[in-house]
Amino acid sequence: MWPQKDLIHENVLNNNSIVCKLSYRNFSILFTGDIEEIAEKQIVNLYSSSVLDSNVLKVAHHGSKSSSIDAFISKVNPQIALIGVGENNKFGHPNNAVIERLQIHRSNGL
Repeated sequence: MWPQKDLIHENVLNNNSIVCKLSYRNFSILFTGDIEEIAEKQIVNLYSSSVLDSNVLKVAHHGSKSSSIDAFISKVNPQIALIGVGENNKFGHPNNAVIERLQIHRSNGL
């Protein structure tokens, strides 16, 4: 699903991370790599809710404050959100605002 032919030039490695969706029968998971807000906005504009909708969301960029915008979470509409992060990491991931946004959208399994 991502990246597209025209790459993002801001924070190149993160924003051009591979985003892919695995679908099997009635189950789907969206893997988001380390994309940030700029890539999420482009993905939201590029794909419909029916394409992005997934049972599980692997939250982008370890739940950093630079990702997981409302429009993206809303279109993915996950039942479960997974955040890969080490305990007491030096970056303070996951960001509390990201957790709050996920809770507002009723994503469980944090």
